[in-house]
Amino acid sequence: MKKVFMLLIFCALSLNISCHKKEKEKSEATKFLVTNPVQKDTLITKDYVAQVQSSRHIELRAQERGYLQKILVDEGQFVKKGQLLFQIMPKIYEAEMKRAQAEANYAEIEYKNTKRLADSNVVAQNELAMAKAKLDKANAELDLTKVHLEFTEIRAPFDGIIDKFHVRLGSLIEDGDLLTNLSDNSKMWVYYNVPEAEYLDYKSKKDDGSLSKVNLLMPNNKYFNYSGVVETIEADFNNETGNIPFRATFPNPKGLLRHGETGNIHVSIPMLNAMLIPQKATFEVLDKKYVYVITKDNSIKSREITIEAEIPHIYIVKSGITESDKILLEGLRLVKENDKIEYEMVKSTDVLSQLELYAE
Repeated sequence: MKKVFMLLIFCALSLNISCHKKEKEKSEATKFLVTNPVQKDTLITKDYVAQVQSSRHIELRAQERGYLQKILVDEGQFVKKGQLLFQIMPKIYEAEMKRAQAEANYAEIEYKNTKRLADSNVVAQNELAMAKAKLDKANAELDLTKVHLEFTEIRAPFDGIIDKFHVRLGSLIEDGDLLTNLSDNSKMWVYYNVPEAEYLDYKSKKDDGSLSKVNLLMPNNKYFNYSGVVETIEADFNNETGNIPFRATFPNPKGLLRHGETGNIHVSIPMLNAMLIPQKATFEVLDKKYVYVITKDNSIKSREITIEAEIPHIYIVKSGITESDKILLEGLRLVKENDKIEYEMVKSTDVLSQLELYAE
């Protein structure tokens, strides 16, 4: 009988402990995490598709007709200003220059003879003037043949890189035919399109005339080693897209960037006293963003917020909440409007650090 009594007491104690344990677990299970918005300076990064172009990219075309006698460079080769690149067969132009030289020599002799006679009053001054005009004409024709002969040599107008050839050795070249392209890649122009609203924001913040620094993300998902500066904004908006092209200039000392490359321009914009909250603390109803705010009596109320910008895992809130508000951090799907909850406060700085916020 005593054993039965002791067994009943043990069962009662076990049941009591189990009930307390379940109540404690239930209490702990329904305790929600709550935090505050934080107000601090940060940066947001805007991303624009970009096109890379050489600061000088020109076509090299023939200025005379003839057979292509020499190609003195190769595709992709770096050349110096004044370096000979192509040679068109010069024989015809050399012959023309020799003929013009002979005519100029004859006209000079004729002029000297006429001048000697004019000085002795043997011939009139009009004849001397005509001889002088004939000499000037012959010299002009000689100079013209020299120019034509020079045009048989195509030289680099500046330091740069040769593009692919559009002709081959021995080709019959016509005046104006495209031979190749030449790119000066010492500095690069990177073009990207900016929407009208962002253009207006940019101009309002840059009324001091300072230049904006930007970064170039290359197709291999790595940043170019040098920053660029926005130097030029084109004159007109595109009426179809509502965008206006910006041009940033990048130094290119190692020649990594080439004409025609693509990439993405990243522009860092400082946000002063920005109101930051975790994205996971929000929910959406009909394209509007809301948070659950904890009232003084520990009940929850939904409140609409306006998002100004976003960075990874973080929203920058324009309006709707203040730094003193308590917002529900987790378990948004487990509650409904006006529910009373038990909660545990988490420091906003701890929350943001876990979300890998990089802010200055």
